[in-house]
Amino acid sequence: MVVDKHNAPCHTIVVNQSLPDLATLVPSWQLSLRSEGKSPRTLATYTAGVEQFLKWCERTGTPPEVTKANAQGWIADLLDSGAKATTAETWLGGIRRFTVWMVDEGELPNNPLLGMKPPKKETKVIDALSDDDIKLLIKACQGKSLKDRRDEAIVRLLVETGIRANEAIDLRCDDVDLQQGSVTVRRGKGGKGRSVPFGPQTATALDRYMRLRLRHAAPDNAQLFIGGHIPTFSYWGLARTLRLRAKDAGIEGFHLHKLRHTAATRWLRAGGSEGGLMAVAGWSSRSMMDRYVASSASERAAAEARSLNLGDL
Repeated sequence: MVVDKHNAPCHTIVVNQSLPDLATLVPSWQLSLRSEGKSPRTLATYTAGVEQFLKWCERTGTPPEVTKANAQGWIADLLDSGAKATTAETWLGGIRRFTVWMVDEGELPNNPLLGMKPPKKETKVIDALSDDDIKLLIKACQGKSLKDRRDEAIVRLLVETGIRANEAIDLRCDDVDLQQGSVTVRRGKGGKGRSVPFGPQTATALDRYMRLRLRHAAPDNAQLFIGGHIPTFSYWGLARTLRLRAKDAGIEGFHLHKLRHTAATRWLRAGGSEGGLMAVAGWSSRSMMDRYVASSASERAAAEARSLNLGDL
């Protein structure tokens, strides 16, 4: 306890020396995450949660302390302000990770967020692209420029393999084996790598792009997919590019995640196994696969029912 001696009878200032200064601990926490091998993207996502919590505390006049009441108030305010439940859950995950680290480091005596439930998410059904839509999207990429050949190669790769858009962006030239028809995802979600096969048409599209890429890329640039006038190609650049391609193709409601949903749906529709799909797509749990293929479940069930001929008595 610190007492203001000049006004001791009227003003007593109490300072709780046991509470850590959250903002000053963030760099140390980030260092710990990097030492664990977390990707820059994961580190940025976790940090964003802590930064948003601290901004909320400052804006609302809430003491910047990790308590269950503060975290619940922050999340409630996020949802009331129109944030999606997935966003709130992601940012809450960042503050959870930060809190666990503080407990491990002895900065907090215990974890005040234990037992706190994440916001309930709505289960959204995302329709897959039809084969006609895919053909129109590929047709919209036709051309001989670097961007045209790059975009066709990306569309074919994502639709056939179901790899994540971030995984495609992170690919390097030596991750592609055109002769074997496969790409190696060095670092998927959770730091897991895997080999993903593709067919002749995707191989041809990649080959055309890679041959043209040699004329544009700097010798020391190993990134597979590059921009036109810039040396790199980002996730947001890809999202914007394919939205424009979809618009040219007359496809409404397009977003980048639809390609992964489409790949999963086409795999199962063609009779591929669930285990094979999980391995290729990089899913570690059945629940994630179910989420991606929910829109086609009734369609596949109807086709299976017709093939069973249960009414033939």
